[in-house]
Amino acid sequence: MTSSVQAPVGRLDGCEHRFALQVYFEDTDLTGVVYHANYLRYMERARSDMLECAGIDQRAVFEAGGGAYAVAGLDIRYRAPAKLGDRLVVVSRVTRLRAAAVDIQQRVMRNETILAEASVAVAFVAPGGRPRRQPAEWLAAFEPLVWKEK
Repeated sequence: MTSSVQAPVGRLDGCEHRFALQVYFEDTDLTGVVYHANYLRYMERARSDMLECAGIDQRAVFEAGGGAYAVAGLDIRYRAPAKLGDRLVVVSRVTRLRAAAVDIQQRVMRNETILAEASVAVAFVAPGGRPRRQPAEWLAAFEPLVWKEK
């Protein structure tokens, strides 16, 4: 599928997607530490970019009335703070693929240090908000990305 939005920023590395970013002043609190809710923003950007890298055009399907992803569940653990000026990478892995949902594990990292990690369940929903089967081509695009423990 050809995307109608700009080219992805991240890259697929086997079954993992890597999305680089830098911490700016606007991301931090008074102490220069990243505000906790901004990790969710970083992860959302990485998930959107992962879809672009996989050839999935969310916008076109949404505009055609097909539906969109919605976060159905989220479990996050904060391990260490990111600070102003840090260069980070969000590493995302598809851990489970279902007819109407995708489970994704995400880690925000500074070098080899895990700063935050989350398990995110996203459901594909119709414009009215009810779960619906994902487009077949999306399932096919995700299939090679499903993480298989070695």
